[in-house]
Amino acid sequence: MANNTEDMITLTSAEQDSGGSNLSVATPAGAEDFVITNNTASGIYEAAIGGRTAAGLVYSMVGSRVILSATSVFPEFRGKGVASRLIGGVLDELRMQGKTATVTCPFAAAFVGAHPEYADVLDLAFPRSDPAKGH
Repeated sequence: MANNTEDMITLTSAEQDSGGSNLSVATPAGAEDFVITNNTASGIYEAAIGGRTAAGLVYSMVGSRVILSATSVFPEFRGKGVASRLIGGVLDELRMQGKTATVTCPFAAAFVGAHPEYADVLDLAFPRSDPAKGH
């Protein structure tokens, strides 16, 4: 990631909100460019706004299941919905690829709980952690 990862903040469910491939994410008219890159070497989906790394979603693969482990947002991008856009974009991409997700990140679990339209992406055997329990 381009910024110093020591400056990143890991989100919990109670908080508001280079060899990779770019994911398609709809950006509203007038909004800054929002690009999600799958950094497969690091196991991180990275969100960039205006060319600057804003957030990351750590993941691992188990067959066709993706385990979404932790979401982090750099301080200057907090409170702007970046984590939600990142998680939604990643889940949309997983759906298009026919993959399922297990959500262990408390923030991502809360996001999925609030957005039932992503229920079809969850692995039915291992859908998500309880966001109230945290890590």
